[in-house]
Amino acid sequence: MKKLMLFAGLGLLVVLFFAVDLDRYFTLEQLKTSQAQFATWQAAHPWLFAISYFLSYVLITALSLPGAAILTLAGGALFGLWQGLLLVSFASSLGATLAFLASRYLFRSSIEQRFSQQLTAINQGIGKEGAFYLFTLRLVPLFPFFIINLLMGLTQLPTRTFYWVSQLGMLAGTIVYVNAGTQLAQINSLSDILSPGLILSFSVLGLFPWFAKGILGLIQRQRVYAGFQRPQQFDRNLIVIGAGAAGLVSAYIAAAVKAKVTLIEAHKMGGDCLNYGCVPSKTLLKTAKLAQQIQQAEHYGLANTQVQIQFQQVMQRVQRVIAEVEPHDSVERYTQLGVEVLQGYAKLLDPWRVEIKLSDGSSQHLTARSIILATGAHANIPAFPGIENSGYVTSDTLWERFASLEQAPKQLVILGAGPIGCELAQAFARLGSSVTIIEKAERILAREDRAVAELAAQALQADGIQLLTAHQVLGFEQTPTSKTVLVQTPEQTLAIPYDQVILALGRKARLTGYGLEELGIPTERTVLTNDYLETVFPNIYAAGDLAGPYQFTHVAAHQAWYASVNALFGQFKRFKVDYRVIPRVTFVDPEIASVGLTEQEAQAQQIAYELSRFEFAELDRAITEGTKTGFIQVLTVPGKDKILGVTIVGAQAGELLAEYVLAMKHGLGLNKILGTIHSYPTLAEANKYVAGHWKRQHSPERLLNWLARYHRWRLGSTQNLDKGKR
Repeated sequence: MKKLMLFAGLGLLVVLFFAVDLDRYFTLEQLKTSQAQFATWQAAHPWLFAISYFLSYVLITALSLPGAAILTLAGGALFGLWQGLLLVSFASSLGATLAFLASRYLFRSSIEQRFSQQLTAINQGIGKEGAFYLFTLRLVPLFPFFIINLLMGLTQLPTRTFYWVSQLGMLAGTIVYVNAGTQLAQINSLSDILSPGLILSFSVLGLFPWFAKGILGLIQRQRVYAGFQRPQQFDRNLIVIGAGAAGLVSAYIAAAVKAKVTLIEAHKMGGDCLNYGCVPSKTLLKTAKLAQQIQQAEHYGLANTQVQIQFQQVMQRVQRVIAEVEPHDSVERYTQLGVEVLQGYAKLLDPWRVEIKLSDGSSQHLTARSIILATGAHANIPAFPGIENSGYVTSDTLWERFASLEQAPKQLVILGAGPIGCELAQAFARLGSSVTIIEKAERILAREDRAVAELAAQALQADGIQLLTAHQVLGFEQTPTSKTVLVQTPEQTLAIPYDQVILALGRKARLTGYGLEELGIPTERTVLTNDYLETVFPNIYAAGDLAGPYQFTHVAAHQAWYASVNALFGQFKRFKVDYRVIPRVTFVDPEIASVGLTEQEAQAQQIAYELSRFEFAELDRAITEGTKTGFIQVLTVPGKDKILGVTIVGAQAGELLAEYVLAMKHGLGLNKILGTIHSYPTLAEANKYVAGHWKRQHSPERLLNWLARYHRWRLGSTQNLDKGKR
């Protein structure tokens, strides 16, 4: 109500200004005609006249009314250069700030609701460079004064910053106009002041901060190299440290553009994903799912069969699959592509020099114009009491340890209920293990919506998995005959027996042993980089798990493009890494796939949304496949088909998500998905049906009512026509 009253009051003032023809007083001719009369009033009441002038200027600029330019000339004509400059400078800044605050109060919340994503990106830029952008705009008179005030009010630029930058940025233009006002008799039109030459001069002045910023940036970039001797020539265009997803893609791109590139890997090509993560775990999940389907064959009209799990052969198959994928990431393949691959440990000696301790015991030193750090991450191992004698394995080490087991662990405890813990738990439960998950949070999969996590919990429990959430691990105990993990609940302390225990408590970036500390490259949980993936040294980049903020193979490959292109061509054009559309999949059964905002994230960030949902139980193909469990949930901007986020729970959720990733990346809404032909019968039809659900919720009811009347009228007119024929 307050906003409405303020808006109405301001609107009334603007209407009255034009209704009573006040704008005719703010012309050059009127100023010249009235100058003598103004001078008489000023001589009689100098302080009152100055205050009235000041308040009039503030009111005109606050209401964004025409006349500020004439008032500025009047300031010079009536008060002289210095007093006029003082009055105009402060009045214009104060009036602009009032307009800024009015725009913020009246319009920002509604604009943020309608254009939340666009404003998020704008406000990120304003947060970093807002004062700089505003200062540049104030210097160039081509940008209308009042539009800058109103648009800046829609951003999160601090009011204090807006005021002082406006005061400073408008000073040059104010001096020109006030000084021109002192020569009012010689001015016939405003074009006499803003000649093309003067506009060009102001434009050049507006560009000056950008040149100054570039020069300052260059100085700052060079300052970090103080104390280091840059090589006169380089051995390589690019050195990449680490041959996981980020390193492999970086080296591939460099070779593709004919750069001289060396890839250094201390252990296995392909990194964690090939050797310990995605490939082996998904291979195990496939075997486990098949075992579960065979045991539930009755559902498909077949006789149930007791599966004989040959665990060693299961683990051997995992190794065979790794071996089959391995050539894609092999030394031989990358050598053929033009990449020099060195097996050894790399350490930065300075921003351009790398020491490689090769696997044969020798050392090699190389120089490179640019270096990409892609050293990945390793399993997090907390210092629980007794853990050193617990016999624990991680998602990295279990493949080698379990390969020697004749059967799946009878009593398997998994610490951690994130994606890795839940996937491994379900796989081993279906292969015959009695599995217990211990999680200190109140529920599993904490990042997912509560309803999604609950559905996943039900699926895990249906496979016989015991979920102990809100349980804090105290430590491990061992006796000659048993091993237990001690956990604390609000009510009691429990001892959970186990044969094997898997730590699935997250992953930590590999930060040590690469010379980062010696060079002073800042690290926290990851290596700190800017938007271009540069470290504190502009020629050293980081990508993948080492850089964060997402620990996904596909994000590592995504970052690698930006890191390698910026490293090789940054002197011409640099690209900010784009995290706007990041998909993720948890490969439990049913799968969980998401992109963009989840419902709980939207609520936490107070982002308005509408929700459309479609259940797989209504989909023909899901019914025939026996995969009815799950749903698709889409968040959209209220009243629009623009997609804010998608969550899919169900069979092949990761595959179904790709359509939404494409749509969000390229700004396509649900109407486009609804208008796309989807083959029948497929699971992909669910994407069309959830779009149809959204469409029904936004049906033009008034138009449909008129159409109903039209069709009823057509029925009547047809009947009359038939009667006429008879």
